[in-house]
Amino acid sequence: MSVTTSFALLAAAPAGAGSGITMLPLLLLIPLMYFVMIRPQQKRQKQWQQMLGSIKTGDRVTTAGGIRGIILSIKDDAIIIRVAPDNLKIEVAKSAIASVTTQEESGS
Repeated sequence: MSVTTSFALLAAAPAGAGSGITMLPLLLLIPLMYFVMIRPQQKRQKQWQQMLGSIKTGDRVTTAGGIRGIILSIKDDAIIIRVAPDNLKIEVAKSAIASVTTQEESGS
């Protein structure tokens, strides 16, 4: 048996025995990724959907573009807001709403 053949046998032996151990970190990484990245994003999405479902006329809103106004009317997929100081009426998509401040919150 030559020296290169014996090195080849030694190199091949641990690879088969350690393959289960090398897969363990990858298997642990999948649940970790779920709890660190996917689940918090799903919670934020659910809260945002609830916020959009609870908007009503008179609420103060801020759009994703930074426009602030008061809701005048609500349609299926859009809302009409009044923007100060000239009382402009703007129609924006509901999905563009970033945050809502209700009348009760702004009064205190």
